[in-house]
Amino acid sequence: MSSSPLISICIPAYKNVVYLERLFQSIQSQTFQDYEVVVTDDSPDDAVGKLIDQYRPSLPISYYRNATPLGSPANWNAAIAHATGRWIKIMHDDDWFADEHSLAVFANATMQTKAVFIFSGFVNVQLETGEQQSFVLSSSQEQMLRRNPLYLFRTNYVGHPSTTLIKNELKQWFDESIKWVVDFEFYIRVLREHSFYAVKQPLIHIGIGSEQITKASFRKREVELPENFYLLHKLGAQALSYFFVYDYYWRLMRNLKIKTTVELEEYVQLHHVPAVIKSMISWQQKLGVDALKKYGAYSKICMSIHYALHSPGKKQ
Repeated sequence: MSSSPLISICIPAYKNVVYLERLFQSIQSQTFQDYEVVVTDDSPDDAVGKLIDQYRPSLPISYYRNATPLGSPANWNAAIAHATGRWIKIMHDDDWFADEHSLAVFANATMQTKAVFIFSGFVNVQLETGEQQSFVLSSSQEQMLRRNPLYLFRTNYVGHPSTTLIKNELKQWFDESIKWVVDFEFYIRVLREHSFYAVKQPLIHIGIGSEQITKASFRKREVELPENFYLLHKLGAQALSYFFVYDYYWRLMRNLKIKTTVELEEYVQLHHVPAVIKSMISWQQKLGVDALKKYGAYSKICMSIHYALHSPGKKQ
């Protein structure tokens, strides 16, 4: 094993010692061994530290207790900052490896590509019920994503950060001013500058629980609106010329039932709102926001007509 491991498994921890122990056990079982484990801890007590002590004899762990809780995603960046490996493998503490060969498959992928961004298929596991749903990127989806990273606005084909393996050479990691769209923004930013390699098998189990940030923030105007308009401001209004971006913001206005720009102004500075989105809001009010939300096909037809009439710039 080299002095600098191939992979740094970076775990931003927060209180969940039961889930964290499951992750440690899945790391212990890996056949691939050229890795280190970096844990940065936001917990209010020493429960995570005590668990770490139990696993020090069997895992190459570096542990850092944050003097002041950093929150997400600052705690993710803190773990990455301590990493010495050539590749960064973020693992959230409620996720775990699918089987004992998962890390070996990731490691093998680093030798098959010059890409700096690797991601795998995954299995979403409902932590309360055990229900599972598997996802692997299809060839057509891969082609669309290579053509334009904004295809992620259709759906997040990369998945949670735990599905990724990223070369430890990026100058900027996760944007700490956002939480709701943080992984989404990061993927688009990286994929605009770098190629990717997709592992066509599920290597990670993603724990889906009711207490996660994405669950707690769902359909909350005060979270979704500022972050999504921050994202659009970073991308530029021209991004709305891409059909799936346009559709995303149409559905955002519809699902949050934004009926006037006055409602929007409570959460977003209006000079950051493109005229086309103000037009969306006006159209949706006239067409009936409740009807658009209830009847998906009706909403899609109306959105497509609005896109054809109002999309900025050249359609892609």
